[in-house]
Amino acid sequence: MSNHPGRYWHTLDDGRIQCDLCPRDCRLHEGQRGACFVRQRVDDKMVLTTYGRSSGFCIDPIEKKPLNHFFPGSSVLSFGTAGCNLACKFCQNWDISKSRAMDILMDQASPAAIARAAQSRGCKSVAFTYNDPVIFAEYAMDVADACHAVGVQTVAVTAGYIGIEARRDFYAKMDAANVDLKGFTDDFYVKLCGARLQPVLDTLVYLRHETAVWLEITTLLIPGKNDSREEIEAECRWIMRELGPDVPLHFTSFHPDHKMTDLHATPASTLERARAIALRAGLRYVYTGNVHDIGGGTTVLRRVQQAADRARLARDPRLRGDARRALPPLRRGIAGALRAVRRADGPAPGAGAGEYGGGLRVGSVLPSAGEGGPGRGDSSRRRNSAAPGRRCDWRARPDGIIAAGVPH
Repeated sequence: MSNHPGRYWHTLDDGRIQCDLCPRDCRLHEGQRGACFVRQRVDDKMVLTTYGRSSGFCIDPIEKKPLNHFFPGSSVLSFGTAGCNLACKFCQNWDISKSRAMDILMDQASPAAIARAAQSRGCKSVAFTYNDPVIFAEYAMDVADACHAVGVQTVAVTAGYIGIEARRDFYAKMDAANVDLKGFTDDFYVKLCGARLQPVLDTLVYLRHETAVWLEITTLLIPGKNDSREEIEAECRWIMRELGPDVPLHFTSFHPDHKMTDLHATPASTLERARAIALRAGLRYVYTGNVHDIGGGTTVLRRVQQAADRARLARDPRLRGDARRALPPLRRGIAGALRAVRRADGPAPGAGAGEYGGGLRVGSVLPSAGEGGPGRGDSSRRRNSAAPGRRCDWRARPDGIIAAGVPH
């Protein structure tokens, strides 16, 4: 067990210390641990007991996080520690997030060692995942600094349940985040997660409007708990109104686990229905996960899809003469769009939001991007709809749909 000095706490008048890392505000006597189990009061100070230790490392496709629009097709070095500041009864990683035994933390690695491992294995990024990185924020932020020093990006897979001061510091070190919006009622959060909805919504708004962090959202749909048409419609309307149409949204399938083994897995039809609702609400990038669904599991670039639509119209035998000649020129077509999104040698004149797939993070399209990669050195606080990136490989099917990496 490590006793790394923890941040985000203060002493109360009654002698206890309060952890300010997340909205739980745990108040601790000497020797007590917070609800996350990994932050402890030792000698009248807060310590992080899992600093430098991991429950394991794995190289994944970035789409598995899921992040479909952040360096798509690239590899990410994933790792987590133990514990969690939520108490989700449906947790799919409960053996890690609810661990109370430190012997699950078998691997030890310094921030510099993790950064070197990612770089040497060709990983574009490092992901803090499996359990929520908020609870090991000091470790995650140090790893992020080490990664940025060698040109590796950082990803937080998180529930977004974090205090105001810690949120500012933590996300200043992150390049991308997938936030679990677990449901869209406070009743769901209280009864099934031991938390509240509003702090998560606050985090989403903060990420979208006050940072350069690439943002995607995941909602795990649980039969009979958060999968009603009304709740999904309310969630999608809120995302559209508060975050805009270009934030990718993932609906994923629940499987019976932890304390909710009495429910059946989410039917694929539920995910398809949710995706249809989101698309009708105006969201542009909506995906399904943990099921086989070609439509919901395929990343589509808007510009390339438009080119494909024009190509199909041009081949339509019903078009004759002036009608065919009136179609937009196809010279740049699908191949041109692919060349555009593969460009990595600087901005194209006039390139802006939407031209390269409505926010897909491929191709350097903004002159304000810093040398350290997306989100680094850019004071413009750009939004998702104009985020740059680097080269990636895409595969075009005959119908013009662009498949990114491995379907999640």
